[in-house]
Amino acid sequence: MTDAEECEAFERAKARLPDRSERPGGELELLEKVWEKPGGWRVLTVVNNDYVGSWYVGAALLFFVLGGILAVLMRLQLAMPLNEFMGQETYNQVFTMHGTIMMFLFAVPAVEAMGVLLLPQMFAARDLPFPRLSAFAFWAYLIGGLVFFTSLFWGVAPDGGWFMYPPHTSYTFSPDGNQDWWLLGIGFIEISAIAGAIEIVVGVLRTRSPGMTLDKLPIFGWAMLVFAGMIIIGFPAVILSTILLELERAFHWPFFLAEAGGDPLLWQHLFWFFGHPEVYIIFLPAAGLTSMIVPVVARKSLVGHRLVVFALIATGFISFGVWAHHMFAAGIPDISVSFFSAASMAVSIPAGVQVFAWIATLMLAKKIELNVPALFVIGAIVIFVMGGLTGVMVAMVPFDWQAHDSYFVVAHLHYVLIGGMVFPLFAAIYYWTPMVSVNALSEKRGKVAFWLMFIGMNGTFLIMHWTGLMGMPRRVYTYLPDQGLGFVNMVSTIGALILAAGVAIVVFDLIQKFRFGEPPAGNVYKGGTLEWLPQGDYAARSLPVIDSREPLWTNPGLSDEVEKGQWFLPDAPTGRRETIVTSPINATPQYLMTIPGPSVWHLFTAIGTAGFFLSLTVKILWLAAIFGVGAIYSACRWLWELDGEPGEPVHVGGGLMLPRYVSGTKNHGFWSTSVLVVVFGMIFACLVFGWFFLWGGRPGAWPPPGIEPPLLWSQLVSSALVGLSALTLWASSATLPARGSPKGKYLFWLLLSVVLLLAAFAVELAGKWHIVPSATSYGAMVYTFSFLNGQLIVAVTIYALFMAVAAVRERVYREKRVGQQCLRLLWTALLTPQMIAAHALIGGWSRLIG
Repeated sequence: MTDAEECEAFERAKARLPDRSERPGGELELLEKVWEKPGGWRVLTVVNNDYVGSWYVGAALLFFVLGGILAVLMRLQLAMPLNEFMGQETYNQVFTMHGTIMMFLFAVPAVEAMGVLLLPQMFAARDLPFPRLSAFAFWAYLIGGLVFFTSLFWGVAPDGGWFMYPPHTSYTFSPDGNQDWWLLGIGFIEISAIAGAIEIVVGVLRTRSPGMTLDKLPIFGWAMLVFAGMIIIGFPAVILSTILLELERAFHWPFFLAEAGGDPLLWQHLFWFFGHPEVYIIFLPAAGLTSMIVPVVARKSLVGHRLVVFALIATGFISFGVWAHHMFAAGIPDISVSFFSAASMAVSIPAGVQVFAWIATLMLAKKIELNVPALFVIGAIVIFVMGGLTGVMVAMVPFDWQAHDSYFVVAHLHYVLIGGMVFPLFAAIYYWTPMVSVNALSEKRGKVAFWLMFIGMNGTFLIMHWTGLMGMPRRVYTYLPDQGLGFVNMVSTIGALILAAGVAIVVFDLIQKFRFGEPPAGNVYKGGTLEWLPQGDYAARSLPVIDSREPLWTNPGLSDEVEKGQWFLPDAPTGRRETIVTSPINATPQYLMTIPGPSVWHLFTAIGTAGFFLSLTVKILWLAAIFGVGAIYSACRWLWELDGEPGEPVHVGGGLMLPRYVSGTKNHGFWSTSVLVVVFGMIFACLVFGWFFLWGGRPGAWPPPGIEPPLLWSQLVSSALVGLSALTLWASSATLPARGSPKGKYLFWLLLSVVLLLAAFAVELAGKWHIVPSATSYGAMVYTFSFLNGQLIVAVTIYALFMAVAAVRERVYREKRVGQQCLRLLWTALLTPQMIAAHALIGGWSRLIG
């Protein structure tokens, strides 16, 4: 159907709903059977978002506790001058692991987990569009994270700081394997974060309840959409930087060694292009949670809803222009210092808009009930504002030069992160636990925990500003008695113990009270959004039409209507798990999507992925190969079961008939592949930035004297071959047969495309065989382009062979062609232009400037 026909059909259906006629017998029983969770050990294969999301949040809290224990150990070491509680080597490992765990294993996964848990319920969707992807992300994160943490017990934990600055972390100064645990050990975190971001983008834009236009999207939905977009743009920079540093450590390719033409500032640019936006990647979802809780606390809609949405988007945009304020003391040009200083102050404006919206909403409330969520939200606002004020201070260059790398910056960072993320997360845990647990958490314990955490947090970090201004540098394991730092450090240590006691109470409360079961405790705090509809394993019984931002407040009878199945999709019309896919802007129903159920294959893929990276870390290559092959095989089996079958349109309520399968740009799989193209494109763009950055450092010696650029004929021939492979792939798409028809032409063109692609790569390598990558940074960069191209070539080759087998087994055919369309998108929109651009850069540009 055209867009206009979809809208017309939706309007006719809306006029017939809610359908108050009696529902057919057995309808609810079928729905419960389809969405039933497996028991026994197979509970590990569950993909329902309420289970996976709860596990995800629980795992993030586990890592928060582990990181907090390391923080307490650090404070005990620093409580007194010349303390011998920990040695220098151990302290370096502990503070590195503390920062890495809190940033990579707690903060980002925690807010992503809240998205997995809450978004489908807020949209009244059955689940997110790729539930196995969410489950894969969780298991890869949990398995890999736990093994990564155990490196502390064997003395091989990374000790170069959570930012891993080279050349200190390169092979020249850190020849042991400690830094590899950071570089390869967090590879699964990067994959997990990207997988979650893809899930969230497609989920927010394509699986909202009918009628939930973007102006009715909950603030948390907007926050998670911006969050996912920032991960897609920002995480590729840290992915590339870890690849470059690991290549330097493993093969001595000198990207960051100045004596071979490298530059350690390249790492800082790439890392902080990710690292500073990560603060907002963490903050924005937490701000979204706060914006959801504040109206419930105030019993009033959020003041300035549209301004808050604009502020979320503006924060995400501006945050990518502030990364170099971490480098004010690194000797960057004055014009850069001025720009990044101004941007660092400008980013406080949209954050301030949100704070004023929260304060205005609370001020206009007739009465505020100071329950636990309210206390944590108010505490978060106070702490975050204090952190924001010191953030503006360090954005001013003269002050930053004085406070840089001192405990003032440590205090600022923790005020921003604890006020901007930790306190809102704890408010959310108390507020939304009744949605999935049969018990609400204890108000009495929660209030005690809040005051301990609030007092402990300020006791730890408020005086730390003074510690920094007194001259104590960060990342030191001891200090001298005559420096006068003993008292302020003892105060911080006592505050840390009080803060830890508050966290311990919350953990105890969760262990005692949290239990899965039906019915959950429900809408304890009287919220007005859709996650408080009556829930089963299938989420909401039916999908209502949304006409306001707080539908449970504007229509008090909506919960009963939904529970009685009076809206869309009250049953399982195809006998499988399904949800409605809606248009991205107006949320008009477009088709019925089949959702995959429990499976072992995403679990095995996660085990293989984590095992692959961890085996590489300890340099057991044969084991890494086994895990890698196992992960690829499991992923192929996982993909084999995806993609619904075409069939006759089905009735979903109100007389609305929806197709069971669509192809092209409306398909959710096509959307996810498009997001993946952006991710890989950003990795390539960051590498191009690195190329020009290193060239800019030595413009007269790029390539260095005596080194010839890659052979021009090889780059031209390789570009021609990869372009030809794209054309033959289009030919394979044009010859995709109907079901049951001969497949010879399709297989011929598809396999010819693979052969041409492999030939293009072989010719590319042949033209640079005379260059030694370990000799200069130029050679290292030339081969890194081939490294990235080779990764994509391996991926699309496996995908193409998978499609060939699927065609033979009648799993893909002309009427069911989304898999082929996704392959074509990766091949023609990503791989082909990337290879041609790389050839033009290293073959053409090198000769032009040489």
